Amino acid sequence: MLSLFRRLARDVRGTSAVEYTLIVSLIAVAAIASMRSVGGKVSNILGNVGNSLT
Repeated sequence: MLSLFRRLARDVRGTSAVEYTLIVSLIAVAAIASMRSVGGKVSNILGNVGNSLT
């Protein structure tokens, strides 16, 4: 049983997949945060334009 854990600890094949997953998730969080910020500003601008037209 101990040899199994040692072998798994030395195995680094899945490391890059985990790293890529972390990078993609951080990019997704940043994109969502920026879209929320920009989306609110665009909504306000379009609301002001709509109010000006009426």
